[in-house]
Amino acid sequence: MSADITRLATLLDDAARHATAVAQISATETLTLAQAYEIQKLSIDKRLARGERRVGMKMGFTSRAKMEQMGVSDLIWGRLTHAMLAEDGGSISKKRFVHPRCEPEVAFLLKKPLSGIVTPLQALNAVEAVAPALEIIDSRYQNFKFSLTDVVADNSSSSALTIGPWNSPHQALDNLGMMVTVNGRAQSFGSTAAILGDPLRSLVSAARLVAESGEVLEAGHIVMAGGATAAFELQVGMFVQLEVERLGRTSFSVLE
Repeated sequence: MSADITRLATLLDDAARHATAVAQISATETLTLAQAYEIQKLSIDKRLARGERRVGMKMGFTSRAKMEQMGVSDLIWGRLTHAMLAEDGGSISKKRFVHPRCEPEVAFLLKKPLSGIVTPLQALNAVEAVAPALEIIDSRYQNFKFSLTDVVADNSSSSALTIGPWNSPHQALDNLGMMVTVNGRAQSFGSTAAILGDPLRSLVSAARLVAESGEVLEAGHIVMAGGATAAFELQVGMFVQLEVERLGRTSFSVLE
């Protein structure tokens, strides 16, 4: 492990802790994707050492358009800790973030471990429940600009999330209508079909990707399946609500 990897992990950990923007790593360093994930792991390990607990993972680049935009052919992922979980219907402070944005998602709750190459049916058999979810993403880089390795090192921009009511996963999830409102006015409309055609495909990919890093998704872990619409900027005074067909609602307010 090089000193640079450790230094960069500390840089991004400090940026997240103190909500301060830093310059793009790729402007001065050449990283492989494997090194970027190593930086991500080390920065999250620092949080775990401070008492946070690992509670799952988030998936990114789950739309074909985003993959093409970033010039990649695979999904990316990040690690979730319990400190990222915000109360459903509660509030978050904008001061915790550099330039937060929000996107609607679907979350899976696992009832048994999952890792490796699995079929959609095998993935589904590991799921306890599914819920509507809102993810707050927050790149720690200046001007929200980054390369592929930058964003992966920065925990794939994952910062916070809210989760609505848990539902039976034994239902069609491939084309559920989604509506996001801000202060009661429509912000965006979408469908779970935007998540790889079916959010379950994202869970299958999650199992493969964690296995490639020598990890396992544990029983009780949450998997965020990926954004279904473009993310939008959060401002103080917003009340953000997501409603997903048949799954219910989740919401939060943005305070100073």
